[in-house]
Amino acid sequence: MKVSTLSILEFGYLVKEEDQLKVPNATALKSSDFEYLEQRCLLPDSGAPYGKALQFKLHRKCRVLQAQNYVGLLYLPSGQSIEILPKTGNHDDLPHARQTLLMMLQSLREFRHIELETADIDVLKLPLIEVLIRRFLKTVNQVVKQGLKRDYVPKQENLTTKRGKLNIGLQVKHNFVEKQRFYCEYDEYLPDRPVNRVIKAALLQVQRYSKDARNQKLLRELLFHFDDIPSSNQPALDFARIKFDRGMVYYRPAISWSRLILNNLSPVSMSGLSQAPSLLFPMESIFESYVAMVLRRQLPPGSILKTQSASKSLVTFDKKKHFTLKPDLLLTLNDGQQCVLDTKWKRLDLNEHNFGLSQSDFYQMFAYGHKYLNGEGELVLIYPAHDGFSSPIEHSFDFNLSLKLWVLPFDIKPNNQSRLILNQNIDFKILRSAT
Repeated sequence: MKVSTLSILEFGYLVKEEDQLKVPNATALKSSDFEYLEQRCLLPDSGAPYGKALQFKLHRKCRVLQAQNYVGLLYLPSGQSIEILPKTGNHDDLPHARQTLLMMLQSLREFRHIELETADIDVLKLPLIEVLIRRFLKTVNQVVKQGLKRDYVPKQENLTTKRGKLNIGLQVKHNFVEKQRFYCEYDEYLPDRPVNRVIKAALLQVQRYSKDARNQKLLRELLFHFDDIPSSNQPALDFARIKFDRGMVYYRPAISWSRLILNNLSPVSMSGLSQAPSLLFPMESIFESYVAMVLRRQLPPGSILKTQSASKSLVTFDKKKHFTLKPDLLLTLNDGQQCVLDTKWKRLDLNEHNFGLSQSDFYQMFAYGHKYLNGEGELVLIYPAHDGFSSPIEHSFDFNLSLKLWVLPFDIKPNNQSRLILNQNIDFKILRSAT
């Protein structure tokens, strides 16, 4: 199945082709594709992620679907695909958004094998699916260059010359008349082993989705090297059989990609009734994971940064915990000092009432402060930086004299230059040591 790809940024609009001129900067879909998505978004039993990734609205008297806080790829049964990219800072160009997404995806466990070279800026002009396929093919090409691993595979064949051990039972059964033949059991040194079978299956899978000429050419070349290797019929079983010894380290990136590809292409399954797989990620989770990755690189030795800590609850009832409190990040120094940090993927508008901050978020941080910090210390809300929020809010929000909440921007930049921007009034050394 060959697919064409449309690209939109977060909060962009999808409309029917006939309504494109009515909604400026909207992306047009065929009526059948738009109606399919519309139905999936509106019907509660049709697959929840559709309703999270796209929201039905009336805009300028037109029916539109607006992208929400999910990014990635959405496939339609017609063969059309929609690429949703993050809107960060004030950049609206697609290559920059694609580069930002790939950089942030490296913080997720499934994508830690992604490599992003700055020289690949031309590659970033491709749709996300083609960029990811090219990354995968590059890892497989490296495996081919270093050599496909082989193993002894047991064989049973009726041969004209004796080889290995004669199977007496099968010899009598099959060659009672043709005594010039030998039914033999032997081992042959072949590349038919689990690690190669799953890569072959992944290559065949991405061949269905790629339409880029360069990717297709490399796919054909790689499949030629795997020509004598059968595709895995039971990937889960073959993955379980893979053992990485010292001589197979170079296989790891290709196997990581293959595992992701053969797991329906997606951490968020949206195949539903259409059997059209999708690759979608909640930006809240990506941002949280990326902030944690950047902070871990900057923390002093002995510090501990824990994600989604769940050691405290809001109340106990009959000596059992209820309403678990799970802050995004819990930062601890080796002297025991702690700080609770929570990430929010939202563009703050400092001109709004209360800077656009949510009262419910403050209630949540208040609970974190009392349960994790015993009512004394500093709390931090982290939002993505943009031109309207490039420096911290000057003053802290004080729950009392001892418990303070700071609102800080996180600057997302390529080449390992992303950072948390601190307020100079913060005197908590655990935060100062993180920058």
